[in-house]
Amino acid sequence: MLDIAKIRADFPILSRQVNGKPLVYLDNGASAQKPQVVIDAITRGYASEYANVHRGLHTLSTISTERYEAARSTIARFLNAASDQHIVFTSGTTEALNLVSYAWARPRLQAGDEIILSIMEHHANIVPWHFLRAQGVVIKWVDVDATGDLDPQAVLDAITPRTRLIAITHMSNVLGTVVDVAAICAGAKAQGVPVLVDGSQAAVHMAVDVQALGCDFYAITGHKLYGPSGSGAIYIAPERQAEMAPFMGGGDMIDTVTRDTVTYNTPPMKFEAGTPGIVQQIGLGAALDYMMAIGMQNIAAHEQELRDYAAQRLAGLNWISVQGQSASKGAIFSMTMNGAHPHDISTILDKRGIAVRAGAHCAMPLMQHLGITASARASFAMYNTKQEVDALISGLELCHDLLG
Repeated sequence: MLDIAKIRADFPILSRQVNGKPLVYLDNGASAQKPQVVIDAITRGYASEYANVHRGLHTLSTISTERYEAARSTIARFLNAASDQHIVFTSGTTEALNLVSYAWARPRLQAGDEIILSIMEHHANIVPWHFLRAQGVVIKWVDVDATGDLDPQAVLDAITPRTRLIAITHMSNVLGTVVDVAAICAGAKAQGVPVLVDGSQAAVHMAVDVQALGCDFYAITGHKLYGPSGSGAIYIAPERQAEMAPFMGGGDMIDTVTRDTVTYNTPPMKFEAGTPGIVQQIGLGAALDYMMAIGMQNIAAHEQELRDYAAQRLAGLNWISVQGQSASKGAIFSMTMNGAHPHDISTILDKRGIAVRAGAHCAMPLMQHLGITASARASFAMYNTKQEVDALISGLELCHDLLG
């Protein structure tokens, strides 16, 4: 069992009030709050240790480089990658997915080649593939069932001889659906099709083992992992790294440059051009160390308990519709109420100090599939409590009284 009081004390912002009420932060699906150890790592990085990384021989550069590369090692351990060299730093999942689109897919895919997506994908895992339609690449969609579950076999059945990539979320940011990506990876590998996994939502809620999953790419973003915005990474299997051309050109990603030729650095540096987000990545490393010290299994168990309690409480509100009823979903609840716009729900809840997100959640194709334009989303984290679930329910009852 987690000591939630102790964990909450690690997050300074959770002690503040909003509109005269204790903050109930339920917008973790968009960004999680930051523990003091992350804030301290960022402050130290700028206040007493900052210098540019790599190539510098002076003391501050050496310290920054060591901490920066230690963060890469931490990410590799967090994802159980076989080597630090399989981890490429990015500014987040969006850059990571665009890296694969530009550096791997664009040079390799031809007109008529196919990429398979689920209807649940975030825009960040849709738009980079849409760019490739200009060269004739075809996007194929796989729908979820009535509960919001995605059948792995339905994804595998969509494979044809022209399929070149499956790009799939590990957990829906709208429905909370957890996808059996291991089954998809195993079936796709048998047919020679690489799999990219968007781990933005999943990695913060469950243990991730990229070797066990068998995926070719796995992207994470720091701001959802209790780390800084502008931080993130992507695991790239070595055989896929060998197939990739650099996405951007500049410093660090080169070996030699002459007037007439350029030779590239070895991965992962080959894909990391320019001065990176040094302190951001150091902060991400501190966040992952913090999570692993608590234990990903412990975090998952606590959040599952919150999920079950919230589901039971929401079931008593017969005027609330929860989108997605997968039995194994994460602690994410996207809700609609007849006669009430999600923006109004969010505004009223905010007056009670309760932070939820309202809108399409960067998932317009899924909204269209569900027959709605927006929802109010409450998304939970390891520092949330059953008392905060009760506060949400009370706030929704007020919304119903005012808007229903």
